[in-house]
Amino acid sequence: MSDRTLLSPKWIISHVLVAVAVVVMILLGFWQLDRLGQRRDRNAEITSRVAEPVAPIDDLVSVEDPYAVGESLRYRVVSASGVYLPDEEVLVRNRSLGGSAGFWVITPLRLADGSVVVVNRGWVPFAMGPGNSRAGTEPPQGQVTVSGLVQQTATAGLLQSDDAPGGVLESLARVDLARYAAQLDEPVLPVFIQLESQEPAQPSTLPVMLARPDLGEGPHLSYAVQWFVFATIAAVGYPLVLRRVGGGGNRKKRPSPVPVDYL
Repeated sequence: MSDRTLLSPKWIISHVLVAVAVVVMILLGFWQLDRLGQRRDRNAEITSRVAEPVAPIDDLVSVEDPYAVGESLRYRVVSASGVYLPDEEVLVRNRSLGGSAGFWVITPLRLADGSVVVVNRGWVPFAMGPGNSRAGTEPPQGQVTVSGLVQQTATAGLLQSDDAPGGVLESLARVDLARYAAQLDEPVLPVFIQLESQEPAQPSTLPVMLARPDLGEGPHLSYAVQWFVFATIAAVGYPLVLRRVGGGGNRKKRPSPVPVDYL
């Protein structure tokens, strides 16, 4: 095959595809490095905020604050005292724990000033979903003191659907405090608490309290290295293939051996 053959339409398409593949793999490698940087920044934020002293939640936020305040307060450890309102409890759908499907149990806690802080009390299995019994998962009665991580409200993403805007819902797609507040009579704080401890303690093992966020860096670095290796293999290997293919037509044929007559 001659070098001219490598300029044929078929080979030009091949060159373009390989070049595009190399660029895409390099971009994917840098994307994974960017994800790694984001993960490290998040881990540093969690570590820093968790290390701050435990604060009463009403020292940090009030019902007049916007929901955006959750961005600056998330992962702070706070305490709150009040009375649970189990009749106002809702579930958050599609939440798994250890590979098992289930729900989060979201219960409002009425504070001394009459406002409410929403508490994510933990996970229950799918069999305890709306319409089914959750006997044994009820919160303690009377005055309760809780502590846990501040978490910010969640809203629907680009391709996600919102919960129905009206009526009293038994379950939510996410901890959307604005939607939840619409079915509560009390004013609601713009953040919620991911429960870590409670006094008096929960009477049973359910709901299962959620663990703190994982501080691992994930597989992003190894994925980045893989993409860069793939890009290098393609960028170096393809020209070697072309050199071998293009030089094939220029190889001189070895002369056939001349027969020798023996007398």
